[in-house]
Amino acid sequence: MLRREGWRVNQKRVYRLYRDEGLAVRRKGKRKRSAAPRLVREPIAAANRRWCLNFVSDTLSNGRTFRCLNIVDEFTRECLGVYVAHSIPSVAVIEMLERLREERGVPEVWVSDNGSDFTSRTFDAWAYARGVKLEYIQIQPGKPVQNAFVESFNGSFRDECLNLHWFQSLADAKRVIENWREDYNTVRPHSSLEGSTPRTWADQHKGCVASLATPAGTVVRE
Repeated sequence: MLRREGWRVNQKRVYRLYRDEGLAVRRKGKRKRSAAPRLVREPIAAANRRWCLNFVSDTLSNGRTFRCLNIVDEFTRECLGVYVAHSIPSVAVIEMLERLREERGVPEVWVSDNGSDFTSRTFDAWAYARGVKLEYIQIQPGKPVQNAFVESFNGSFRDECLNLHWFQSLADAKRVIENWREDYNTVRPHSSLEGSTPRTWADQHKGCVASLATPAGTVVRE
């Protein structure tokens, strides 16, 4: 970000100032990983092909829990939306996806866990009508890599937003989270995008956009 603003800096100089200002962030120690082979999905080369969905929970200052439905485009790493509410049934999931469909169409595939929010008949029928394939990961403790893109986003979301704010109300949470989402998409550089922001990366690859619909008869269920 400093280089983007025209500063001539290197990693050592920035790290020294970072430590002098007391900005060191403690990182969790690395856990031992299984040597078992992992399922690797076919890479994608265009936006709007595969979206990942997942939930994150937090609490307000009064102790009441709220949920966030995060939607991430695998190719651009953009957070397409964060739906914040005390309860998010499948009807609310459909409501948010309908808004995204009006803005940018629908992807070829949605990746999510097989929770009741994503496996209800209402959600399945809606996805079938829109020509979207549903891919469900197998929920196994300690294996978030099965939905790695949204899990990575969830980690940043919790460390950089949820853990840093004490939300007074649901409206306050919605405002703060939306401001953070916009900053994540337009300001925060992403190492997997060659240092670009998700929005910049998406603009640079506008010519690589997937078709926004698939004939309903070709939908495959797994």
